[in-house]
Amino acid sequence: MSISPKIPHAREGRIVVGVDGSASSVRALLRGIRIANALGTNLEIATTWKFGSEFATSIWSPETDAREIVTSAATTAFGDDVPEWVTLTTYEGPAATALIDASKGAEMLVIGSRGHSGLAGVLLGSVSMACAERASCPVLVMHGEDAA
Repeated sequence: MSISPKIPHAREGRIVVGVDGSASSVRALLRGIRIANALGTNLEIATTWKFGSEFATSIWSPETDAREIVTSAATTAFGDDVPEWVTLTTYEGPAATALIDASKGAEMLVIGSRGHSGLAGVLLGSVSMACAERASCPVLVMHGEDAA
């Protein structure tokens, strides 16, 4: 009887997690990691940014802020050793539109129920509602403090 060495299998597919720095999106990321590990898929941590004309003369960069948001989310979840099966992505445009586009070809989209602009008492924010209605893959919307 021979025992062959266990060869790690390559991850296939992709789970997309939308983050915006809110507690809800951190819970979504933690759940997305669990799902990606259970299914053996890759994980994309994504956020969006827009550059409106009202900021055209400003030195502020929404794209830089977006990169900081996904980097911070990855560091919160993994520390300094982000696995090779995790990608950090920023998309230009409205959050709902960008995440719906990112859902094409994904196994699942995981998002928080409300981001920073959420109104107290509202079950779903406009982004999570639009994604749940129009994404090209199943959508998991994380609710509550103990949802991770």
